[in-house]
Amino acid sequence: MEESVKKRSYLLLIINVLVVVLVSSNLRSPLTAVGPVLGQLSEALRLDNLQGSLLTSIPLFVFATCSVLVSKFSSRLKIQQFLAYALLMLCLGLFLRVFGSIYTLFIGSVFIGLGICVGNVITPGYVKQNFPNQIGLMTGVFAVAMNLTAALASGFSTRIGEWTGLGWQGSLGIWILLTALALSVVLIELLFIKKSANLDVKVAQKSDFNIFKSKQAWNISIFMGLQSLVFYSLISWLPAVLKDYGMPESEPGWVLFAIQMAMLPITFVGPIIANRMKNQKALIIFLSVLMLLSMILFVSWKAEGVYLSAVLLGLANGLSFSLAILFFSLRTQSSANAIKLSGMAQSIGYFIAAFGPPIFGKLHDWDASWRASFYFLSAAIVLMLYFGVLAARPKQVEEGL
Repeated sequence: MEESVKKRSYLLLIINVLVVVLVSSNLRSPLTAVGPVLGQLSEALRLDNLQGSLLTSIPLFVFATCSVLVSKFSSRLKIQQFLAYALLMLCLGLFLRVFGSIYTLFIGSVFIGLGICVGNVITPGYVKQNFPNQIGLMTGVFAVAMNLTAALASGFSTRIGEWTGLGWQGSLGIWILLTALALSVVLIELLFIKKSANLDVKVAQKSDFNIFKSKQAWNISIFMGLQSLVFYSLISWLPAVLKDYGMPESEPGWVLFAIQMAMLPITFVGPIIANRMKNQKALIIFLSVLMLLSMILFVSWKAEGVYLSAVLLGLANGLSFSLAILFFSLRTQSSANAIKLSGMAQSIGYFIAAFGPPIFGKLHDWDASWRASFYFLSAAIVLMLYFGVLAARPKQVEEGL
């Protein structure tokens, strides 16, 4: 009997790891796949620059408006049930986005935003609840899986369209398969838990803590938003920038791929190192310097040093993202408050980030050299450094409201 319980617990552990890997794999790839085929898509549906940038900004605005609502109702369902609903919405959104009209394109983007929003908010709580003694390690796994699939989506987006013969619709529609796989594993876990009453767990105990009154929660939220603003601005516009710099149309996708691949080692190692540090200030300064240096290289060296710029940006953004996610667990005392902080940080953070792509593109209308756009990102990085240093202090959100 005891051996049977151990086997079931071990099997559940494997399922838990698969859920983290597969859910996180769906949280960026639907967005990063857009940039390399944005030109084809815009030409096919006659989109202008503003409409094109909305394909990235719409999900970000959904994250901003809905993340707090997700965290508010998180105690009403099991985490796995939330994740199943998220993946169903993501499947629907991915299908609608490639249906072939401008209306379904934007409606699909809304559903994609809703699905990713729930996954973004709930998964850190899932990690804290199921891996309380391996938070740094599993945050690294979460970030690596997310960024690896995002890299593949960027690098192979154009090629997938060619291989399938469906153009941009094939490039964006292929990710339905990965979402369906993730949904299958989550449903398996729900079935497993239902058959094992002793393993049945809720999302988190209800918490009456007002996260919005915490200064530390605001520091983490703004840090999250500014690092996301830089990432999504470049994911949306870097292909267009590099095309203006004289790069062949097929190559910008591989630059995005290089950024994402550079993120992988640091997103895995970074949280493990940070988890062992009392104050992560040194890591915040390090990543901010790398990020600023990449902006300087994009402006001064242009296409000549683009892969060095990409690697520096990838290292910096990988570390900043993984630290932001890690702070949700490190700076809270319970899984309930971790989900609350995740909801607040992603709501405030993605509201900030959503303005990045439109502003970056609009500045190009005023300055065709793209310099003003990169100066805008540089200013955001300086602000990110300030709030990141505050967030790195070993202070819980529950302390000193």
